Amino acid sequence: LTDDELEELRRAAASYRDDVIIQLGGYVGLRAFEIPQIQPRHVKTTENGHYRLRVPSGKDTTGSGGKPRDAYLPADLEADLQRYQTAENIAPKEPFVDLTERGVRAVVKRTAEAAAAATGEEDFRQVSSHDLRRRFAQRLLVDKNMNPRVVMQVGGWDSFQAIEPY
Repeated sequence: LTDDELEELRRAAASYRDDVIIQLGGYVGLRAFEIPQIQPRHVKTTENGHYRLRVPSGKDTTGSGGKPRDAYLPADLEADLQRYQTAENIAPKEPFVDLTERGVRAVVKRTAEAAAAATGEEDFRQVSSHDLRRRFAQRLLVDKNMNPRVVMQVGGWDSFQAIEPY
């Protein structure tokens, strides 16, 4: 995926919630099982005015090793999350996305199908939630030339081998 294609996916989202899912995967690098765990109380402001997202440990998988991590949260997405929370009346300890991991994957698949139909670009039909995470890593590593150790920390990867393909 490119950033332009990620924006096409966002435009194809059927709802505000679906757009939030696409953004959390593509701009924060969350895994499909992590997205339903995120609550408004996990959004934090740093001392220099940036935002971070405290990603709970969730299920024990490869990656963060079951430890919580702090992910970078773009200001635009923080504002979208705040508007979404207000519009949907989401309490601080309720999830932004009330779906299962399977439900999140289904939203991404449906959105990708809609993007394919809207653009005529058949490659969208192959897009998965993992592709959103992959775009996140590529943006940081290639586009922004960020230190791989930083990308590993904010993305929850345990080893350099895990991000090496990106």
